[in-house]
Formats: sequence, structure tokens, C-alpha cells
Amino acid sequence: MIINRIIAYKSIVFASIMVVLTISCAKKVTAVSESDPWKNMELTIKSLPETKFQNKTYNINDFGAVADGKTLNTSAFEKAIKTCAENGGGKVLVPNGKYLTGAIHLESNVNLHLEDHAEILFSLNPKDYPIVHTSWEGTEVMNYSPLIYAKNKTNVAITGKGTLNGQADSTNWWIWSGGKGYGWKKGIPSQNDPANREVLVDMAEKNIPVSERIFGEGRYLRPNFIEFFECNTVLVKDITVINSPFWILHPIKTNNIIIDGVTINSHGPNNDGCDPEYSQNVIIKNCTFNTGDDCIAIKAGRDADGRRVAIPSKNIIVQNCKMIDGHGGVVIGSEISAGVNNVFVENCVMDSPNLDRAIRIKTNSKRGGVIENIFVRNLEVGTVKECVLLVTMFYNVYGSQTGNFIPTVRNINLENITVENSGKFGVLAEGYPESPIENITLKNVKIEKADSVYSLKNVKNINFINTYINGKKVNK
Repeated sequence: MIINRIIAYKSIVFASIMVVLTISCAKKVTAVSESDPWKNMELTIKSLPETKFQNKTYNINDFGAVADGKTLNTSAFEKAIKTCAENGGGKVLVPNGKYLTGAIHLESNVNLHLEDHAEILFSLNPKDYPIVHTSWEGTEVMNYSPLIYAKNKTNVAITGKGTLNGQADSTNWWIWSGGKGYGWKKGIPSQNDPANREVLVDMAEKNIPVSERIFGEGRYLRPNFIEFFECNTVLVKDITVINSPFWILHPIKTNNIIIDGVTINSHGPNNDGCDPEYSQNVIIKNCTFNTGDDCIAIKAGRDADGRRVAIPSKNIIVQNCKMIDGHGGVVIGSEISAGVNNVFVENCVMDSPNLDRAIRIKTNSKRGGVIENIFVRNLEVGTVKECVLLVTMFYNVYGSQTGNFIPTVRNINLENITVENSGKFGVLAEGYPESPIENITLKNVKIEKADSVYSLKNVKNINFINTYINGKKVNK
């Protein structure tokens, strides 16, 4: 009996040792598997906190809102949101109908929810957008409030299948761009007048405090549409956004945000669909982008301002999206000075003769910054104008963009991509002799038609694995 107990005890000890060893080995296996970047993406997704709201509803009509598309409802939105927040949060409901309003400022624990046939029309009067701490093309500024704005908020959302309509066109906001195609004519003031955009950029270069960079009336810098500034745990789901004055979805210094099932249709100047800036742990999935500029553009600050803030954008995940018109499908830059890393793009469809590139990285020697670890797989690309992959360190807009901050770009991987027509090139990449673009890999890429296979300047270690362009296997 005693012998049997001793044997049983030894068996238990042995089993315990084996469990410990198994767990130890498993940890080693996990560590190895985590060297796969796509496993790291999955870990980011699993670790993301999600919004949760109390089961309380605050109908804006109960706070005086009128759904006639003419009555200004700014006060009703403000009262409903404030009351919701003061009572611990919940849902601020926008019922079916058309509601005109000025800026909407969200609070923590509030879900702004639009019913299926609800439409929020945003005022065309700049006076309905108070001056707030915001950002304009990668430079922080005191300017017109974004149409929907949240600053230093946690657990906040915009949901529902209704429509957000900025009402911008060539007779109002867009004309400020100075673009002749958007209604501007000689003699009409615009952002390009010497006292406007250029002054803001100069202030940032001189490190003038943001509180003293006061713009707004008479300076013609258009507001962003939806901006989450220094927020955490955010959801934007199912809404449709049309006719934006400027950038459309702009998370800045915001972590843990999910953008899911959003439809964006806005063809104005600088109408980027989504611009995560200085932001981390961002998921953009199941969305449709049809834009006047980049569909998705990952940012990290402009020049001196970006270096001052010094927060890289990282862990940006794009899944199951459709890109139609735009300057680029998924773009990194050009406002990129604080750097971008760990970008994952998968299972997307990009197709339009008005889509210039599928994947685009743009920077220059005024921006600087480190861009690294870009992973793309499983794309279906129909037609693009210029190329499937564009990487340039010589992006040039608003005059000379030459400085002393040479960028670093490395580790770009494209895999399992089919393309009908890539326009001028399969790949266009140009770096500096002292800072070549490093480590580009195309694996299992098939491009049916391209005028030229590639154009490469100062590129180090580019690999084509099982890649075919114009019916021929690419060897380099």
C-alpha cells in the first residue's frame, strides 16, 4: 500500500515536471511564432480595449432638436451630450430626419448614435465652429473646431447607419483651398495667401507655443470633419460621411480606436478618408473610401512640429476595405516627422482609373523620420494610374521641400497581390545615396499590365519572389 502511494506520488511529481516543461516549451514556441509580424498584428487586435456604454438613451428631440434641416440644433446636441455624460454616459440618439448643427463636441462615455435615416447637416457658417486646439496638415494650431470633436476623452463612439453631411462644395469650404477646380478665382482669399498657411508653418519652425498660433476667421484654414484629439478607446461604426471641408477621420494622439464599416464619399480638396496621426493601436476595417485625396493616410506630424511632439504612429491595421477614387489606397506621409512603424494591410480591394497608387510612402528631407515594417498581403487591385507601390523621399508640394533631415525607409513587404493594370510602373522607388530605401520584398505578386516593370533609384535589397509582371517572371 505504502509502495503504491510512493509510486503514485512519484507519478504526480513527474507529471507536474512534464507540465512545467510543456509550458516552458510552449512559451518558447510562442516566442518564435511572435517573430511572424502577422502574429504580432493578431496580438494587437486581441489586446485592444472596446467601448462599453450604459443602457441609457438621450434623444436629441427631447432637448429641443428640430428635424427640418433648417433649424440650428447646436444647443440641443450640446445639452443632450452634457446630460448623458453627467449621468454616467450612454447613447445620444439622433432619430430619423435632417438636423442642422454647428460643431458637436463629444464627452467621455457617450455614444452618438444615428438612426438609419438620420442625417446631420453641418452649418456652412464658420462662426458656428469655435476656436479649439486642433491640427492642420500635421501642424498643431488654434483653429476652427472640427465638425465633430473630442479632446481628452475616453470611451467615446459615433455609430449607426445614418449620414454625416459636411455640405462642403465649390461654393463654400472647398473654395478656401485656392484650387481653380474647386471654385477659387483670382481675388478670392484662400489658405495660400501669405498670411495664412505659410505663417502657421513658420510659427511651428520657430517653436511658437500652440496657444499663440491663433487662426480661425480671416485665415481660411478649413476644419477637419471628425477629430479625436488625445483620446483613448474610441469606436466609429457604420456611419456614412459625405462632403467634408478637409480631412475626414482624424485620430490625433489617440490610442485604441476601431473604425468599422464606415463609408466615405467626399471628393473635395485634401479630402483624405482617414488620417491616424501620432496614434497607436488603430484598426480600420470593412470600410469603403471614395475620396478626393488619399483614402487612408497615416501621419506623424510635419517637420519641426512632428519632431517636437515625437510620438510615432504604430500598430495601424487595415482590413477588408475597398478603395475607389483617391491619390493612394493606403498611404504613409507626407506629414511623417515622428515616424511610422508596424503597419498591416490585408484583404483589401482597390480599383479605379482615378486611384493613383495602391500603396504609397511619401516623405522628404524636411520631414525626416523613420518609416519601417510595412506589411501588405492579399490585395485585389484592378486599375491604378501610376503604380502598385510608390516609395519616395522627394515628395514635393508647396514649393521646395529640401532640408537636413534625411528620412529612413525600410522593411516593406507585399505578398499575394493581383493587379490588372498598374499604369506606368509596377514599383517606383527613389531614395538618397546616403539613405537608400532598404528591404523591399514582393512575393507572389502578379501584375497583368504595366508600362515598365520598375523604376529604382538608391534602393538596397529589393527582392522579387515568384512575381510576374507583363507575363514575365521578375528576376533581380
